[in-house]
Amino acid sequence: MSEKRQFKAIKGTRDILPPDSAVWNWFEQTARQVFESYGFRDIRLPIFEETELFARAVGAETDIVGKEMFSFFSQFTSDERFEDLEQRLHEELARDPGEEKIRALVDSNDPQIPGTLSQAAAKVRRSGESLTLRPEATAGSVRAYIEHGMHTLPGNQKLYYIGPMFRRERPQKGRYRQFYQVGAEVLGPSDAPGIDAEILEMLLALFNRVGLANTKLYINSIGCKDCRPAYVELLREELRKVKDQLGADSQRRIETNTLRVLDSKLPEEQPIIEKLPRISEHLCAACRDHFEKLKIELALREIVYEENWRLVRGLDYYTRTTFEVTAAGLGSQNAVCGGGRYDGLVEMLGGPAGVKGIGFAIGTDRAILSIQEGGNLPRLAGLDVFIAWMGAQAYPAAVRIAQKIRARGFSAELPPEEMKFRKSLGLADKLGARFALILGEDEAATSTYTLKRLADAHQEKLGEAALLDTLEAERKGTRA
Repeated sequence: MSEKRQFKAIKGTRDILPPDSAVWNWFEQTARQVFESYGFRDIRLPIFEETELFARAVGAETDIVGKEMFSFFSQFTSDERFEDLEQRLHEELARDPGEEKIRALVDSNDPQIPGTLSQAAAKVRRSGESLTLRPEATAGSVRAYIEHGMHTLPGNQKLYYIGPMFRRERPQKGRYRQFYQVGAEVLGPSDAPGIDAEILEMLLALFNRVGLANTKLYINSIGCKDCRPAYVELLREELRKVKDQLGADSQRRIETNTLRVLDSKLPEEQPIIEKLPRISEHLCAACRDHFEKLKIELALREIVYEENWRLVRGLDYYTRTTFEVTAAGLGSQNAVCGGGRYDGLVEMLGGPAGVKGIGFAIGTDRAILSIQEGGNLPRLAGLDVFIAWMGAQAYPAAVRIAQKIRARGFSAELPPEEMKFRKSLGLADKLGARFALILGEDEAATSTYTLKRLADAHQEKLGEAALLDTLEAERKGTRA
């Protein structure tokens, strides 16, 4: 007899169970309400895309593409002769997602790869499309915008999404390998600073609505393709002078992703970084004007913010405006939301020239954790009515009244089997029901119901219409 095995969630993932799932539903539904009040509409994207989409959009030298993506080959052969090849391809793909690098590996005369190379190459090229579980949703949103010709629609397209993302990073407080984001994007012909300000207003309106405490908004401008390259080269030259004083990650980033050095959290690097040239001193006239107008727009909306010249974000597609929101209760890694402008991304991914874009993503896991630790969760709706029926003659009436209660939009629990009266009320209390509807054979015969409010034990006998009206009045808070 085989040994019993208990299966558990994979490391870096977890189950969201009731009652916590009710908190998640509330947060996501509140986001929908706030976003739609600003004219945003829901977009639902595939959970995986071509690997090259993220390599181009996010940046081949970013940690996400280089280290953290979950990538696989679609319909790859399961023949054991090619398992080592598949592993080699996965490892190589993590270092360099380019098709030519993969093809060179397959065509190489590496004796460690078993089987016939020509057969392996044919199988990989025929069915080995490289796919990746989405690490973020901006690239997919832009791909959908291009693929479906949304640039032909009038005005800016205002989109939001809710769902899981995937990154192979070290799990820590509020960070998982399958995590969840709520995000929004604006794509269209305009890059007016008012768009940036309104998306920040919407974001802060959501955080205010859900009770996210002690938030801080940080903003910056990282320039554009006309002024940022010169700044990056200046920054690189200055960093090379102090390279020996930096850690391994920062040393590597000097050549591969220079701006990310500014994002370092290592205490020993902070005094060095503080002395580096600041991008605000090297913006072109257009970028400087855009940033100044953004600050005017934020003042008009009475939005409080701090400028942070080191706020560069970690992805290659950002231009001009970048922003981040931090919250209490999350330790040193306290960011709950980040975003910015990405005006050249649509064209980079094969779309029409001139399309502008800006967006953000909220880390749902971290936002909810901060709300919970701040003690600001609302009292979420629970079970409205527990139907305590007794006697075979009462059961049909119990089924019918349960249907009518649910049709009015209330939740009702109908026990499938008869229970003793005290046990019924005890279960109603444990389930957190607001009311117990008591229905015996006498009540069924007279079409009356005893409605008991469990909070204060007040009860009254009512007919069907009066019962439903009472529930409505309680919901609206208008009952005397």
